[in-house]
Amino acid sequence: MKPAILVIDMLNDFILEGAPLECSAGRKIIAPIKRLIEHARNKKIPVIFIADSHDPDDREFKIWPPHAVEKTKGSEVIDELKPQKDDIVVKKKTYDGFFRTNLEKILKSKKIDTLVLTGVCTDICILHTGSSATLLGYKVIVPRDCVAALTDEDHNFALKHLQNVLKSDVDSLDNILKKL
Repeated sequence: MKPAILVIDMLNDFILEGAPLECSAGRKIIAPIKRLIEHARNKKIPVIFIADSHDPDDREFKIWPPHAVEKTKGSEVIDELKPQKDDIVVKKKTYDGFFRTNLEKILKSKKIDTLVLTGVCTDICILHTGSSATLLGYKVIVPRDCVAALTDEDHNFALKHLQNVLKSDVDSLDNILKKL
């Protein structure tokens, strides 16, 4: 197994109180994600931040309020999880971290075969990125205490879908750390 950690949309515009697309449950997963990132860095496992980075007139703003507009404070990773010099940042325009990004090229260059998905929102960007990862042949691992959604119902639906349909390994962070 050659894993990488994906930290998805842990951005100011999703996590901070009063943010345009505030996912308050996202604040509860900061500490577990930080723990996973530290573990990964100690083991030389790549940490890749997948970040919404929208144009000011993005078509997604017909669905959602404007958020994570490129080059704004809202599009930056929250201070508690700031990328370090060896980390990689991949900007995306939609839910899926693979769609029209260089993520797959990066993963192939590092011979990565396993992705550990963390961040927000479980039922949107985690689920869509996990689906593409599965379809592309990656093993997908989801620490349930490192992902969050806008509602518990959406969160639980996505975890069930990831586990039952996409056959992702959905488990606690403690169990996943033993595997990495």
